[in-house]
Amino acid sequence: MHSLFKFLLVGSFVAALVASAGPAIGFSFGFALALAAWMYGSLRLARLQRWLNDPEQKVPRGIGMWDDVFALLYRQRRAHQRQLHQVTNALLSFRRAAQALPEGVVTLTSDNHIVWCNANAASMLGLKLHSDAGSAITNLVRSPEFAAYLDAGDWSRPLAMRLFRESPRLYSIQLVEYGEGQRLLLARDITQVDRLETMRRDFVANVSHELKTPLTVLAGFLETMVEHEDMPQEQARHFLQLMTDQAGRMRHLVEDLLTLSTLEAGAEAPRDTPVELDPVLRRLEQAARSLSGGRHDIVFAIEPGIALLGVEGEIASVFENLISNAIRYTPDGGRIVVRLASRPAPEGQLPEVQFSVEDTGIGIAAQHIPRLTERFYRVDRGRSRETGGTGLGLAIVKHALSRHAAQLRVASEVGHGTVMTVVFPLERVARACLAQPSSTNAT
Repeated sequence: MHSLFKFLLVGSFVAALVASAGPAIGFSFGFALALAAWMYGSLRLARLQRWLNDPEQKVPRGIGMWDDVFALLYRQRRAHQRQLHQVTNALLSFRRAAQALPEGVVTLTSDNHIVWCNANAASMLGLKLHSDAGSAITNLVRSPEFAAYLDAGDWSRPLAMRLFRESPRLYSIQLVEYGEGQRLLLARDITQVDRLETMRRDFVANVSHELKTPLTVLAGFLETMVEHEDMPQEQARHFLQLMTDQAGRMRHLVEDLLTLSTLEAGAEAPRDTPVELDPVLRRLEQAARSLSGGRHDIVFAIEPGIALLGVEGEIASVFENLISNAIRYTPDGGRIVVRLASRPAPEGQLPEVQFSVEDTGIGIAAQHIPRLTERFYRVDRGRSRETGGTGLGLAIVKHALSRHAAQLRVASEVGHGTVMTVVFPLERVARACLAQPSSTNAT
């Protein structure tokens, strides 16, 4: 308005001068002035049109009412840019949040075409964001149950869907509607949860079965002894011995369950406790000879002076389980060799330590080896029960070795025996003298 006031003031002054100069000059000047005003307006209109075609360029300037128009456009443009910046930031923030989610996220149209997906969804469902955007998701995730779930319209419960890519995986799929004609698909990998649930069911079933047999035997013998009070003393002693054996079997089972539970729930084994292996293996040698009862040729070839960092009870449990398994599954007259040795390492580094148990027993078929460390898994259930095994020994070995960053290697051939080797890594070796191993033969 201030610019318009100045323009009218100057125009009035010029009009007064022209009026005093005469009609002809006044007409000519007025015509020229009108032409100039028309040309100026056309120029401003042309600039406004160019700016409307390309709003990113600088807002043009003008005088009078044009200045007010351009100033208003400039303010509106700044407000629009701020809104656009806010929307862009909100979208980027949403996508960053979606990328950080452990679940797979896919945004879909009302007809199930892909709009966007995060990296987890791409990995789980085999999608490619840049090339698959706009494609129907049912053309990319080939599963009849998935297509039926999308078409059902009832998405109150998730779908458990198994996909086979590099390895079979189980996913929980949930579809959620939001906005107008928009859908959000959430995918979660529940393979491990399903595996743990299966293990829990199997564990309960196995424990029930393992306890049921000795309890049935105990109950049967007790009933018999109660009903026959005049039972001969020799027969009664025989029954009592059988009941003692079954009670011992249940006790061993409970002890192994407690040991396994402690290992599974325990924290990482400490690395600052040196465990001298010489006294541990001397005790285990005496126990092995007692368990064998002279029925096997047992050899301990032990390199002296080796110490490991870890928990003595867990390391001893690993060695004891491997040795006792070899004795139980080796026929009378067979040979069992227990070795402990360190392997040379580059200068300035500690060597690896290997503990192995080699027997000439019945051996293990190749298809059973990957499952040996599963709880209650037995190659021969009947023989395992005859020898007093609980089916938890190698599961205990697996968890104890995991806590010590060690590995169990199994080599076996049916009818030719088994070699079980434990390898402790360099960081677990507290001391290794690299001395010549000494041998002790069974007598």
